Amino acid sequence: MVAIEPATLPSVLVVDDEVGILESLRILLKSEGFRAVTAQGGRAGLAHLEAHPPDVVLTDIRMPDVGGVEVLEAVRKADPAVPVILMTAQATLQSAVQAVNAGAFYYIQKPFRNDELVAILRRACEHRRLRSENQALRRELHRRDATAAGRPVGVSAAWQEVLRLAETVAPTDSTVLLTGESGTGKEVIARYIHALSRRHEESFLSVNCGALPESLLESELFGHVKGAFTGAVRDKDGHFAAAHRGTFFLDEIGETTPGTQVKLLRVLQQREVIPVGATEPVPVDTRVLAATNRDLEEEIRSGRFRADLFYRLNVIALHLPPLRQRAEDIPVLAEAFLADAARRGAPKRLSAGALEALVGYAWPGNVRELENALERAVILTAGEVIAAEALPTRVTERRPEPLVSDRPPATPALEAIERAYIEWVLRNEGGNKSRAAEVLGIDPSTLYRKLARYGDGG
Repeated sequence: MVAIEPATLPSVLVVDDEVGILESLRILLKSEGFRAVTAQGGRAGLAHLEAHPPDVVLTDIRMPDVGGVEVLEAVRKADPAVPVILMTAQATLQSAVQAVNAGAFYYIQKPFRNDELVAILRRACEHRRLRSENQALRRELHRRDATAAGRPVGVSAAWQEVLRLAETVAPTDSTVLLTGESGTGKEVIARYIHALSRRHEESFLSVNCGALPESLLESELFGHVKGAFTGAVRDKDGHFAAAHRGTFFLDEIGETTPGTQVKLLRVLQQREVIPVGATEPVPVDTRVLAATNRDLEEEIRSGRFRADLFYRLNVIALHLPPLRQRAEDIPVLAEAFLADAARRGAPKRLSAGALEALVGYAWPGNVRELENALERAVILTAGEVIAAEALPTRVTERRPEPLVSDRPPATPALEAIERAYIEWVLRNEGGNKSRAAEVLGIDPSTLYRKLARYGDGG
């Protein structure tokens, strides 16, 4: 039985097996301005913990069903920031030391003075408040640092919208489905979401669902027990368990078989996995991000993908546009790749002809293909300037028809591409035009003329 007073702050969950003690403590706490939540017995206390996490827990140690130490362990597992105060009628030095070592905030002996207990509760609430504020501040500072230092490169409106949505959903635990062609950066966005999330200090694990056969994939995802199959010589945790409290990225989820899809659905619905060969479920606390380059709704119509799993995955849908639809990102992506390459060797920059070739190509392999083409060009270029001839032939040769049917009929104006690139370099250099001109490989006077032509001033 659980009794709850009308909501005031802060909240204290009181757990004891004696009704008289619960009632007297409820009256005391209410009179002192706390929200008193009472639970008769440890089992009722655990149930309330799951449904309504309190600010502080006050629990007796000795109870017939579930003891106070078990309540303490459950609180520590659910939220280590919640202070737990243990009460006992049979206090010893050894039991007090054990309680503190187990993570108790305080250990108080019955019978106690009311003013003593209220003072301890106030200190516990203040401790909880300070920890919560500290965690919120750390999350905000981390979010700002991650956004400033690790924001995926791109200046196009389409890409900026992707980043805006990623930053909006990152602090939540919602499942996100990333869609888009191969090479558009789905794993980059997944890692960015994890970096901005409350789980950023925990693991980010990923698996390519299309790279493993079904039997091996299920073992990798859910784990297995000893003897589950030939070669299973010991128990092994799967990726879901290994990513406990962290983020798990399921790449190419559209490649999974119906059998695997059923088990993935259970994880999303029940938040538990059953290792291969086991009968008992294992609870997991893992945020799931998934990605596919397939049209899952078409896969549902053809019977190759479960509709119920799709709806569980598609809580937040984030579509990454192909590179040919955001050509203004090509110069800034190229600059970022070349800057990364410069850290491993001599710096390189693109000639005007090479940049024109990059912008004029359809990039069916998207950002991944662009990165590979530039890596090749860096290796083949002895000097500082990368000429168009160092790029793959498929990039530099002109074709009467575009490689991909949904490419826009005309390449975006080079002046618009150039302007976006110059603006990006200026932002990176803090508005310093002299340094920007040096990075661009042009005279400062040329940069000033271009800015004047764009109407950005000189």
